[in-house]
Amino acid sequence: MITNEPKKVIFDNMIKLLELPDSAYNKAKERYEDLGEWFDRSDSLVSLNKPHIFPQGSFRLGTAIRPLDEKEEYDLDLACELREGISKHTHTQEALKEFVGIELEAYREARDIKKKLKSKHRCWRLEYQDALNFHMDIVPCIPADEKRRKAILASIRNSGLDEYVARVASQTTVSITDDRHEGFKHICDNWNISNPEGYAKWFEYRMNPQQAKILLEKAQVDNVPLFKRKTSLQRVIQILKRHRDNWSKDNPDSKPISIIITTLAGRAYNGETNIVVALGNVLEKMGGLVNSTKPRVPNPVDPNEDFADRWYRPDCLHLRLENNFNAWLLQARKDFQHLTSTTDAKFICEQIEEKFSLRVNQSELEKQLGVSTTVVNVITPKTHTIDRKDSARPWKRG
Repeated sequence: MITNEPKKVIFDNMIKLLELPDSAYNKAKERYEDLGEWFDRSDSLVSLNKPHIFPQGSFRLGTAIRPLDEKEEYDLDLACELREGISKHTHTQEALKEFVGIELEAYREARDIKKKLKSKHRCWRLEYQDALNFHMDIVPCIPADEKRRKAILASIRNSGLDEYVARVASQTTVSITDDRHEGFKHICDNWNISNPEGYAKWFEYRMNPQQAKILLEKAQVDNVPLFKRKTSLQRVIQILKRHRDNWSKDNPDSKPISIIITTLAGRAYNGETNIVVALGNVLEKMGGLVNSTKPRVPNPVDPNEDFADRWYRPDCLHLRLENNFNAWLLQARKDFQHLTSTTDAKFICEQIEEKFSLRVNQSELEKQLGVSTTVVNVITPKTHTIDRKDSARPWKRG
C-alpha cells in the first residue's frame, strides 16, 4: 500500500511544471491595470462613467495553468464595468459595446499592438504580444439594477449558500452585452447577466469557509491575490484541468469546460489540506453533484444559470458533451489511481508524460521518493484505458 506522502511528492512535482510563475500573474495584473488607467484618463470617452477593469476566470481564481503547447497564448478574461451614467433605459447593449470598443482601439494604437481589435459575441478581443503573449477578452458591462440583484439574492438563498456570502456575492451582479441577444440593438430591460466577482467570492469561500468569511467581512479580499493563496482546491483544479487538456487534445471542441470542473470541484472540496486526500475526495464526489434535471450544473451565484447548458442545446448535441464529461471523469479516476499505485520513478515519469504531457526529472523524483534505480522486483500495474467507442468520439463517422 502506497502512503499519501509519496503520492504528494508526485503531485507536487506536477504542480511545479503546471503553475504559472508569479511574474506571469504580475504581468497580467500590469496589463489590466494599465488598461484601467487608460479608460480612466481625462480625455477618455467613458472617464465620467467610473470605468472599472477587473479580471475574471482562472487568473482571478489562481487556477491558471501552462498550455499544452508553450507557443499558445494565455487567456486573460477581463470585464469593463461602467458604473455610472449608463443604464438599460438610456443605452442599448450595442452602444455600450461600441463605447468600450472605441477606447480599446485607441489603446491598441497607443500601445502599438499590431493585431486588430476583434469583436466576439460578448466581448472584445485584444491580442497583446511581448515577453508573455496574452489575448485579453474584455466584456463590457454595467451594474445590474436593484430588482435583478434582489432576485439573484433570493435565488442564491434558496440554493442553501451561506447568508453572508450570498448577500456579498449578489451585490456584484452585472448586466452584459451579447450581440446574439434579441434586444442587442434596442432599448430593453432583459439584458443577460453575469457575476464574475461574485463567483470569485464564492470560490474563495469554498477554499476556506472560516477564513474567507472573515476576510469578506473586513473587506480585505483583494489585498492578497488568490493566486498567492494556494490551497489544495486550487491545486486539484489545476491538475484536473491539465489531465482534461491532454485527454481531449485530439477532440478539443468536446472537452469538459473549465467552469464546470471548477464549480463541481469547489462544491466537492471539504477543506482538506492534503492534496492527495482533496483530489481523491473531489474525484469521488464531483460526478454525483451533477443534477439529474436542469440546471445540471448551476452557477452558485446565479442558480438559474446552467453552466452545462450546452450539454442539451440542439446545436451542440453532436459534440456529446455530457458523455465526454463522464468519460473523462472515469478515465481521470483510473489514471490517478494508476499513477499513485507504485514508487517506481521510471513508471511514474512515463505515466506523467503520457497522461499529462509533463516531463518530471526521474533522478530528482527518485531522491524525493527515497528509492534507487537499482530497486528490483517492482511490480508495475497494468494500464487502464477507457474504451470511448460509444461515448466520446463525436468526430468519428459510423
